[in-house]
Amino acid sequence: MKRLLSQRRIFSEARQFSTSRSLQEIRSILDLPDRIYPAYRRLLDSKLLLGVWPDPGPKNVLLVMKSNAANVRAAATEFAQYINENHPDINLIFEREPAESLEKEIAQPIYTLPSLPDFSPFPFTKETDGRTPVSSRTPSKAHGDIVAKQTGHPDIFAEDIGDPFHRKTDLILTLGGDGTILHAASLFSTAKAVPPMLSFSMGSLGFLGECHWKDHVKAFLTAIGKDNPNRKGYSGEFGVLRRGRLKVGVFDKTGQRVAGEDWPGNNLGDVHVMNEVNIHRGAKPHLAIVEVFVAGRKLTETVADGMIISTPTGSTAYSLSSGGAIVHPAVNSLLLTPICPRSLSFRPLVLPTDCIVTLRLSNRNRSSEVEVSVDGKKWGELKVNEEIRVWGEQLRNGRDGGWEGWEGGIPCVKINSEGESDGWVGGLNGLLKFNYPFGEEEL
Repeated sequence: MKRLLSQRRIFSEARQFSTSRSLQEIRSILDLPDRIYPAYRRLLDSKLLLGVWPDPGPKNVLLVMKSNAANVRAAATEFAQYINENHPDINLIFEREPAESLEKEIAQPIYTLPSLPDFSPFPFTKETDGRTPVSSRTPSKAHGDIVAKQTGHPDIFAEDIGDPFHRKTDLILTLGGDGTILHAASLFSTAKAVPPMLSFSMGSLGFLGECHWKDHVKAFLTAIGKDNPNRKGYSGEFGVLRRGRLKVGVFDKTGQRVAGEDWPGNNLGDVHVMNEVNIHRGAKPHLAIVEVFVAGRKLTETVADGMIISTPTGSTAYSLSSGGAIVHPAVNSLLLTPICPRSLSFRPLVLPTDCIVTLRLSNRNRSSEVEVSVDGKKWGELKVNEEIRVWGEQLRNGRDGGWEGWEGGIPCVKINSEGESDGWVGGLNGLLKFNYPFGEEEL
């Protein structure tokens, strides 16, 4: 009883949820029904997957917004109004800061995380990024039974249901650029089953963004499987491009995981990365000396500003700027790219995803540590004789008559799922100006 009273006191003291009967209020995400899981299967002659929602479809939508952007704020308000008028049974989830900012502009209740001490940032420390929550709650068998009944698969993602975002989010919707997509992915960096993600390009580049805001109604109906008005009943079908992720772990010279605040993944398993993980000398004046191992065998010892290990999705980001190859996101691979190596003979490599790449800071390194960054955010420091191990996340498929399990990658909703319409070639030409001729007009 004392513990219950203490929790109630915490909720009442720290500007929590509205106690009025008005529909304009913030409610706890813990009040929402548990997440539902779509099933997937491969489309013939396509690199895309077909996702199918169980009837009646998704109910909880997490809306992740670019901060300090007036057009994004207006779009979020417009989308909330559309949901309130056309899909009143769908619940909107926000991160806490946007929820508090938009509370008076949205007519229906919105949901966010409760401000309790046990929600701590992950994978980034409080000093670098305090927006990513994780909960220490333990999974329930009841939830596992629900997942098994919905999909016919055993509950192989028991750790997912400890985090409120993991436990409650059916569909992710992003408003912003590639950075917003990466942030949304970071909210599920410890989850094996990431919800489908629908992204609207409202940033500076938007290479990963699938949709334009003017098409948001059609895009949303596609994502929830209700875009075919001529079909009788609920189809629940939507196209998906599954983008692979990396798994990252940090170990000391004895092979034990590194503990401490800088490495919160120690207690939660490996971190999953959408773009890349890199080690770099940062503000240190000397080049880093890094030993590189591939599949347990030493490849080389390099002297460089740093090293990048990226996914095919991240091949058009930092790795590309460092001279790495461009790889289609449907290719199961990881890229090893040096950052300004002293030797000109160290060329970028493309490796299979089941190949463990180890980067160890040499004891000959002149500084005691180098910085480690994950998807553009500082994650911690790697000390001499410590190592970072990276390998590709397994993508499961081919179970139960061709229907895939949920494990692996980030399922990105595609509006046109016919043939090879994944938008990758168009992005290379339109956004990156691939092989664009100098001094000539665009064709």
